[in-house]
Amino acid sequence: MLEVKGHMGQPRYRRTAAAVTALTTLLTLGACAEERAAEPAEERLAAESAGPAAKARDGESVADFLRRTIPAGPGGTVIAARGDELAYCGGFGTADRAAGTPASCRTVYDVMSITKQFTAAAILKLEVMGRLRVSDRIGRFLGPVPDDKQGITIEQLLTHTSGLVEGLGDDYDPVSRDEMVRQALASKPQSAPGKEFHYSNTGYSLLAAIVEEASGQGYEPFLARYLFGPAGMERTGYVLPRWPRHLVAVEYDSEGRSKGRPLDHPWAADGPYWNLRGNGGMLSTAEDMFRWHRALSGDAVLPERARQKLFAPRVRVPDSDDGWYGYGWAVRESPEGRVVWHDGGNDWSLAVLTRSLRDGVLVYWVSNHAYQDGKWNLEDQAEKLTLGIADRVRAEGD
Repeated sequence: MLEVKGHMGQPRYRRTAAAVTALTTLLTLGACAEERAAEPAEERLAAESAGPAAKARDGESVADFLRRTIPAGPGGTVIAARGDELAYCGGFGTADRAAGTPASCRTVYDVMSITKQFTAAAILKLEVMGRLRVSDRIGRFLGPVPDDKQGITIEQLLTHTSGLVEGLGDDYDPVSRDEMVRQALASKPQSAPGKEFHYSNTGYSLLAAIVEEASGQGYEPFLARYLFGPAGMERTGYVLPRWPRHLVAVEYDSEGRSKGRPLDHPWAADGPYWNLRGNGGMLSTAEDMFRWHRALSGDAVLPERARQKLFAPRVRVPDSDDGWYGYGWAVRESPEGRVVWHDGGNDWSLAVLTRSLRDGVLVYWVSNHAYQDGKWNLEDQAEKLTLGIADRVRAEGD
């Protein structure tokens, strides 16, 4: 994981190729069953697709597994599904300690770098609409481009092979789109276009700018109209959803201090500034992440051919025997079939989303307090959490 400077000069950690490598070998998802959520806040979603409790072969349910595995302290939400059918959804801990608000399936979290899959889907939607091709050079939309970057294509931005730097500064620096583009094009390349994998948040911010240029709309309005709306995701976005404040999770640092809600940090009127836009910072709920999963299982947002492009393994991730990166998704071929996934994190929160393309298994979990100095680190438990949830969901289908 690379370190970049964060808000107010504090060190801030963004998910990078190191994290992609670390989890690639962990995620082998199989079949699953369904569990109705117990809390009233989850019952509305459970009513859409209810069923018996998902249990491991020893009879342990997802809820029981989480109770004995997650340490005391963090708050968060877990959702699991198979295809269109919900397996489990429930919160743990608190979304706001001061107010005593419990975390639930309706809690709104920053999904961090999982945002990249939305940006990648937007690019493919524009390709389906005939507005661009992933083989286009970026100068078509962002020109004039200096000589050392004239060869960069949209696909290279999608696969982190553009050679661009990881980041240009703090997430919350008040940087406009035009200034971000200028700085990105003036930055020193890490490698020639197409030659090496270098995880680049900057590249995904450029993709967001290309979405705007190609569509003639703002980045978030385009996603809301062509992705989130058709998927039924009414609680995903930067500023367009009007979430009640109490539903948005407060984030906590490694000493347990409140860092406020994502919307409390410096943002522009239409969303985060451009060091973050397109590569991170999207807010969503577990319910909506399930709806996103369902949409990607059919033609609601992208036709099959475009979805195949989204999930195809394109470039090997360094220091990984079987890890690949596609378009906004990490990809692994397993004995159970292709698994696609992404994680997201910062100094405060952590999230992991995985999907098995063979049988439609989804596991998504997110926490607003991922690290506690000297006590626990959910990143160290990512394997146990993800595979433990998957195993208990899978066992019911065996």
